[in-house]
Amino acid sequence: MTHTINPSTAPITTATTTRPAARLLLGCGIAAGPLFLAVGVIQGLTREGFDFTRNAISQLSLGDLGWIQVTNFVITGALLIAGAIGTRRALHGGPGGTWAPRLVAVFGASFLVSAVFAADPGAGFPIGTPEGPTGSISTNGAVHMFGGMIGYLALCAAFVVLARRFSAQGRRGWAVASRIVPVAVLAGFAGSAASVLAFSAGAALGLVWLTATTARLATTPPTGR
Repeated sequence: MTHTINPSTAPITTATTTRPAARLLLGCGIAAGPLFLAVGVIQGLTREGFDFTRNAISQLSLGDLGWIQVTNFVITGALLIAGAIGTRRALHGGPGGTWAPRLVAVFGASFLVSAVFAADPGAGFPIGTPEGPTGSISTNGAVHMFGGMIGYLALCAAFVVLARRFSAQGRRGWAVASRIVPVAVLAGFAGSAASVLAFSAGAALGLVWLTATTARLATTPPTGR
């Protein structure tokens, strides 16, 4: 008589314990971009010698108050990796379930690399740094730039992967935007030689769209198994 009860209750228990955990992890991913940008903007507006038209947010890791930006990199990286785990759970068994989380995790790891390997000083920041080019790039600076490049390439690839999922769900607007945003991000990076603002705008756009897509995943019912 009782053998019919256990099979019906086991799946329900699994579903109710997994979903909240995934949403919590996705919430970490949602918070990462706004936190990083807010802390960076506040610092950029308050730290002496910093100018958004000449300096990249990464340079805030330099100087006496550089620990604030280093901490910002660490916390953001940890939140992004947590969000990647939540993305894996949300996408499990569906399109993009394998590569999107991995690529977002690589993006998160690039922030941890940036925390360890600081950007080079330049363009008058920190105070006392020459206004013009400072010469050759240091090892730390080279690793910082390479890590950031790999991270944002991975993020752009993640958007393309997610576009496939949105297409499968019939969300054409989300799919189209997820293909356009990577182009805009890369265009901003390509324009960095002419304007630091172009680079900053491209980087910020990538973070904002990651927040939006993660929020979309958090409000979409999980794929059935």
